[in-house]
Amino acid sequence: MHTDELATLDATAQAELVRRRVLSPRELVDAAIARIERVNPQVNAIITPLFEQARDAAAGPLPQGPFTGVPFLLKDLIAAYAGVPLTAGSAVLRNYVPAYDSELVRRYKRAGLIVVGKTNTPEFGIPPTTEPIAYGATRNPWDLSRSSGGSSGGSSAAVAARMVPMAHGNDGGGSIRIPASCCGLFGLKPTRGRTPLGPDQGDLMNGLVVEHALTRSVRDSAALLDATAGPDIGDPYYAPPQLRPFREEVGADPGRLRIAFSAHAPTGVAVHEECVRAVRDAAALCAELGHRVEEAAPVFDQVVLTRAFITLYAASAAKNMAAIEREGLTVRREQFEPITWALHEMGTQVNAGAYLLALQDLQRVSRDVARFFTTYDLWLTPVLAEPPLPLGTFDASWEDPLKGFFRAGELCPFTPICNATGQPAMSMPLHWSAGGLPIGSHFVARFGDEAMLFRLAAQLEAARPWADRRAPVSA
Repeated sequence: MHTDELATLDATAQAELVRRRVLSPRELVDAAIARIERVNPQVNAIITPLFEQARDAAAGPLPQGPFTGVPFLLKDLIAAYAGVPLTAGSAVLRNYVPAYDSELVRRYKRAGLIVVGKTNTPEFGIPPTTEPIAYGATRNPWDLSRSSGGSSGGSSAAVAARMVPMAHGNDGGGSIRIPASCCGLFGLKPTRGRTPLGPDQGDLMNGLVVEHALTRSVRDSAALLDATAGPDIGDPYYAPPQLRPFREEVGADPGRLRIAFSAHAPTGVAVHEECVRAVRDAAALCAELGHRVEEAAPVFDQVVLTRAFITLYAASAAKNMAAIEREGLTVRREQFEPITWALHEMGTQVNAGAYLLALQDLQRVSRDVARFFTTYDLWLTPVLAEPPLPLGTFDASWEDPLKGFFRAGELCPFTPICNATGQPAMSMPLHWSAGGLPIGSHFVARFGDEAMLFRLAAQLEAARPWADRRAPVSA
């Protein structure tokens, strides 16, 4: 089978070739490496190739898992891979090399995945675009002049360009769903506590952050979540257990769902007409499939949510600096990007009372939003208020270091809500703009109910398939 034919297959199909002994893991890995070498120079998605380690892994005994032999990419943020730098997109951490695998990576390996590289991310995952000074911008395969989103933009660009069938991501404000929307992929943010963050963390930013992946198919996302979900030893909390494997939800009848939709941003920012068109089109498709669809949105205090969210992000930036200093490194202003340092300085001014008050406010907003889901099963919104933006949109200077941070608020009025509430949410590639740019639709379910999302996602994928859509820059 030609390497370009393999590029059209999702991870489940590639694993089936290995199971049937049509191809070996080494052949899958070599084909992925060939695609990466051909396409990555144009998009700059992969910053740490791990080709020889991958070939060695493919040659040795592999666990018999759902993805045995399938090439995979790790985002260079949070997930530790023994012996490989973990830079978080920062030049300061170029030489930080963990000596262990994180629990999530151990689960990826048990699933049979073979890591062929690490992907680009903005410094500490802060802005919703992947343009770190240390490693350069990742370009969107649908238009090289535009952002691939962030903070999992390297992973999304690599999957969209068909270098690999799926890649790791994490989401603390939309960082899986944003790049999924920008690059025309399926991106699920699981329920808070669904996947592990150990051994280093019990949670991140009091539960804003959760780990999963960007995929081209719904079934890959479901099967990968089956392989990685569940508590780790010592976790402070975990998501409600699912009733059956998520993979079994794909293709199951979702029933007649009560779906609310809204194209208005809760922050009041203007939503681009293409994003409005995408969400209304998705709502119409859901109605055609027999679901009860009406225009509605939860009522909550957006000002309180925004203030609390900024408090946690600033405190997290200060925590990152403290962690670097604890490793024996010196922290100086000129070592970091303006947005990172400005948030750090803001975070050092957050006292204990303000931090706990922010947590209280987020919990109150979460209850307000949860009440909405006693009436509706799902809430449909745009993922973003704008189509993929030109590279450089979020550039900041020392004169205006938080310009990019507040510009992010204009782009992303929807996704952070689910990080605050902990609810699962997904970006679905159901619409492309007149100019050929992907525009995602955002579906939110009640806490712990990824099953409902997978059932609906599979139905929408069958009704409006996207697998044959190919980015102009792809293998």
